[in-house]
Amino acid sequence: MFQMADPDPDLAEQWRQLMSCYHGTACALERELSQRHGLGLSEFETLDLLMKAPDCRRLVHELLASTHLTQSALSRTVARLEKRGLVTRSMCANDRRSVTVTPTEEGRSVHAEALPTHRAVLSEHLGARSTRA
Repeated sequence: MFQMADPDPDLAEQWRQLMSCYHGTACALERELSQRHGLGLSEFETLDLLMKAPDCRRLVHELLASTHLTQSALSRTVARLEKRGLVTRSMCANDRRSVTVTPTEEGRSVHAEALPTHRAVLSEHLGARSTRA
């Protein structure tokens, strides 16, 4: 059987290292955010995106464009956050087909409490990696 020469033998290894870094970081974030704050990673990321918006609100399709989640996964995430009282959903005044998501005061508080945990895990997993590169 004929095998083609690999034009960049390190490329696949770089990909595997990237995936390993992502997986290890995501698992650590999921564990720490869940244990310390009762949030899943997707829930924290959704709150974080809302808090970064100029008026702390986003349309669902804007959240979708800024996250790795599918539309159905984002919908479930927002529903969980809403059930916990961390966000509200409302119809967009300009486009009745669009839904706006806004953090509640409790959502802002939970995000503020979880933010140092999130950043500490990122620093632990990515900070050391960036100094090795």
